[in-house]
Amino acid sequence: MANVGPETRTTAPLQLENTEVEKFSSHPSPADEVPEAFSSTRAKRRSSVLSLAVTAVIVPGLFATVALPAYAFAPPPDTSSVEAAEALQEFKETDAQSVLVSANAPAGSVTRDAFSTTSAAEMRAAALATAAASAGTTTVASYLANPPYPNFSLDAVVSVGLQYQGVPYVFGGADPSGFDCSGFVMYVYAQFGVGLPHGVGGQSSLGTVIDESAALPGDVVILSDGSHDGIYMGGGMILDAPQPGGVVSVRPLWTSSYYIVRFGI
Repeated sequence: MANVGPETRTTAPLQLENTEVEKFSSHPSPADEVPEAFSSTRAKRRSSVLSLAVTAVIVPGLFATVALPAYAFAPPPDTSSVEAAEALQEFKETDAQSVLVSANAPAGSVTRDAFSTTSAAEMRAAALATAAASAGTTTVASYLANPPYPNFSLDAVVSVGLQYQGVPYVFGGADPSGFDCSGFVMYVYAQFGVGLPHGVGGQSSLGTVIDESAALPGDVVILSDGSHDGIYMGGGMILDAPQPGGVVSVRPLWTSSYYIVRFGI
């Protein structure tokens, strides 16, 4: 039987004890053994809390920005026009526009150009003259050869005569491009087949003088001095070609020195 010393007996248990301690220390503790699913859930919760915090800070800021009134972004007012107006007023008040004129300076003459307006009658006369020239005016001789109104009527004489209102006075004229007084009477009566000379004296000698009380529109008014005639319109009115610058028109008789003749009877 071998003799076992105390040192041998105490060494073996110590080695076993150290081995067991190492095994125990290398084994994970319950606190370290956290399930993977639990770790993932906890990470997700931390992420959700962080998102809520960010949202709580940013979203109200966005709403506050959108809700800002328009004037918060308005540029400063432009005062340049006001400053310009003030500068102009100051310029005026300092007599900057004053001009010194010598007392001996000659004064210039001021004139106004003469002008006149065109009346409606003159425009109508021009239109009639143009129409007559373009269409070819029917002459007195043509009317006498083939009168458009073979049935004589004083009322018809008035109607035909009124068609030529606005035709200008032309000395010696006897068509719608221009009439003188006797040429107008001659042209109107020719359309009824009544031939009259071109002249106040000749017309007065061919007509029958009637009393003014019996006069009717369509008769002929002749001034007592033989200077003028026209178509009587009744009520102291005459239809005539007046004088140079005038046009055929109805106007009041300006004198009582006249008599009335009738043709066609």
